Amino acid sequence: MIGRLNHVGIATPSIEDSVRVYRDMLGATAIGEPFDLPEQGVRVCFVDVPNTQIELIEPLGETSTLHGFFEKNPRGGQHHLCFEVPDILVARDEMIAKGARILGSGAPRIGAHGTPILFLHPREMGALLIELMETPKEAH
Repeated sequence: MIGRLNHVGIATPSIEDSVRVYRDMLGATAIGEPFDLPEQGVRVCFVDVPNTQIELIEPLGETSTLHGFFEKNPRGGQHHLCFEVPDILVARDEMIAKGARILGSGAPRIGAHGTPILFLHPREMGALLIELMETPKEAH
């Protein structure tokens, strides 16, 4: 069921500061424009690297789900891994049948790539937050 690694989510208190690291220190040249996802309480920016993307995520507003993460990790850090799946509903149902918990209501929502996503609880995923994302139709 697991597909290609789409991106690594990195929580950051400042997208601008993080972009400088990826651009000036690591030499990244394909960096998208930051944009807000108010329904998720985050601001995001994608950095393209040869084999995947880095998703920089910054809290947006007081209700951001990232606030809990920053209480434990004030400087930010790796937040999640995102894997593509062919069908998000089939993947959700398979994961539930295997004992995984889906965060939130269990209903997929639209993510930063414009495709349905959901998150799996870290408790069943080796202490790592896993995002499943339906493979974009134009990809591959």
